[in-house]
Amino acid sequence: MKAMILAAGLGTRMRPLTDHCPKPLLPVGGKPLIVHHLERLRAAGIDEVVINVSYRGEQIIDALGDGHRYGLEIAWSREETPLETGGGILKALPMLGEAPFLLINGDVWCDADLTAPPALGDDLAHLWLVDNPDHHPQGDFHLDAQGHVHDIGEPRLTFAGISLIAPSLVASHPPGAFGLAPLLRQAMQQVRVGGHRHTGHWVDVGTPERLAALDAWLSQGPERR
Repeated sequence: MKAMILAAGLGTRMRPLTDHCPKPLLPVGGKPLIVHHLERLRAAGIDEVVINVSYRGEQIIDALGDGHRYGLEIAWSREETPLETGGGILKALPMLGEAPFLLINGDVWCDADLTAPPALGDDLAHLWLVDNPDHHPQGDFHLDAQGHVHDIGEPRLTFAGISLIAPSLVASHPPGAFGLAPLLRQAMQQVRVGGHRHTGHWVDVGTPERLAALDAWLSQGPERR
């Protein structure tokens, strides 16, 4: 199985930290944020990763290279301007192939075990969901007792930014900039999106304050958390 890390965002919410450093390279817990993803993917046995880049993309490419130092192979999908989530995936599909792949938002930190991702079957996606954080109390989706994810319903959970995606979810969309969320909601209407609740540690590293809090938490060491 391959994985894709989304790293083409502008990082506007992280300014001024991202004025000269792209968000994926911001240090947290002693290493760049994106390196945490690479190490977790390699630990799960995934050794082929596609990363899309745009804003300060060459800095990211120079920092990570071909991925061999992390025990994996990185293929780079360059975007002249950010294509949003869906457009970025569509552009990268030739590198990802025809099998389902793991998709990870580059601006989250999560301790999820990715060793044995669920089989999709007839579904088009499977989402990792977490309890709603304080900064997003309304949540995103409803997870029913059968493991299906819905756009409506209560209680609601927050999308963790980790998913298993079937290429066919985006393959027929016209090229250009477009979001993934509308396609997921269409698939939910067809009851073709599964999910599960992740109960471990997760952070949406979307502001300098949350980055600092995660850095402090990681710096404590596993025996003190």
